[in-house]
Amino acid sequence: MGYIEGHARDQALLLPASVEDYVSTDNPVRFIDAFVDDLDLGEAGFHRSQPEATGRPGYDPGDMLKLYLYGYLNRTRSSRRLEAKATRNLELIWLLRGLRPDFKAIADFRRDNRSAFKAVFRAFVVLCRKLDLFGRELLAVDGTRLKAVNSRERNFTKAKLDKYIKSADERLEKYLAQLDDADRGEDAGTTRRSEALAAKIAKVREQRQVSEAMLEQLKAGGESQISLTDPDARAMAAHPKVGVGYNAQVAVDAKHKLIVEQHVTNAGSDLGFLAETAGAAKDLLGVDRIDVVADMGYYMGEDIAACERAGITPYVARPRRGTAVGDGRFPKERFRCDEAADCYHCPGEKRLDTRYRWLQGGHIIVQYSNPRACDGCELKPQCARGNFRRITRWEGEAVLDRMAIRLAARPDILDIRRETVEHPFGSIKQWMNQGAFLMRGLEKVRAEFSLTALAYNLRRAINLVGVPELIRAVQA
Repeated sequence: MGYIEGHARDQALLLPASVEDYVSTDNPVRFIDAFVDDLDLGEAGFHRSQPEATGRPGYDPGDMLKLYLYGYLNRTRSSRRLEAKATRNLELIWLLRGLRPDFKAIADFRRDNRSAFKAVFRAFVVLCRKLDLFGRELLAVDGTRLKAVNSRERNFTKAKLDKYIKSADERLEKYLAQLDDADRGEDAGTTRRSEALAAKIAKVREQRQVSEAMLEQLKAGGESQISLTDPDARAMAAHPKVGVGYNAQVAVDAKHKLIVEQHVTNAGSDLGFLAETAGAAKDLLGVDRIDVVADMGYYMGEDIAACERAGITPYVARPRRGTAVGDGRFPKERFRCDEAADCYHCPGEKRLDTRYRWLQGGHIIVQYSNPRACDGCELKPQCARGNFRRITRWEGEAVLDRMAIRLAARPDILDIRRETVEHPFGSIKQWMNQGAFLMRGLEKVRAEFSLTALAYNLRRAINLVGVPELIRAVQA
């Protein structure tokens, strides 16, 4: 028995197959086509959303957007690879109706429309809300660090520049001393050595001048570091594997792990981004109140208070900070606050009253202590490093106490956070292979991540409801 064989390649067909026959009804390209056609590209901010009356015709921004959505959905972000796929991929040939834009036109479209991709991401969030894919009860907020197009060697801090300048001075001193010794000789060998030393001295002096110029630039601009390849990228000190990169913040709905809100910053810390990220997600979901959970990297009193004012109930794990914890002494949590009496009670049930008040960062800080009670206390070695223990309290710290009570009532919510927010990060970095950015500059990087987050949400939605249901929702 033989094999199943195809027809001869040079055989003429009476009715040749059309591209339509190769694209099934549940193929994702059919949804991409319907979704983009339904968008108001001019309102989203895309350039040339209306064709010019004169001049050479350009590509329709809708067609270019379809190309990028297909590329990011299928782990292809390079403009050159998208150019190649447009000529040989049947799905793309169907989607673009045979258009073959070159790589420069493809790259220019992403660069020129960098501020418009966020609107497309939010349009898909609205569509998912119409399909009831969001629980709209609990959000998980977290940040992840993604590599930038900038190596560590091209990133400089004040300390790094000071160290290099000091090293350059030492080398110059050594080379100049060697040059003096060489100048005393008169043979040909010493002459060649003098020339080599002079070249080294000139090179070190040039590098030192460049370092001094960068140091002056840092001081004048008030920045902590400077990157030469991507000026907006920053070294992520707490994430050595990333090196120099960006911090991508997301708010993920707990029902189906869909990203509701996302933005990219070059801050190395997550502090201060909880209210901003959760607030934008709350507005997109259209709810009056919502719970949000985050890890201890977001533990900041002012930010948590801002959440409560915005109708967001925060759950943030409290970090163990301070010298007392490092020295093995009682942490602040062991001291019970009596807000009505304006005092604290220590683990030995002694009362710590107000001693000092001062203004710090626009907030009143209160210090509580009781030196007399500490003198004869048996717990003093476990409690105080000096003569007595001091406890400081921010004037608005009641918001943190309320949150601690909520966390004690829902101890499982931190586990829910981990399974919710780590899913998109794992998918983006591992399955989608997008642990590094291709573009330079904060605004362009934000555009890239908007496409990445949209591709993640699109893949999730297809798995949840299927392409036909998504197309019906667009056309409804």
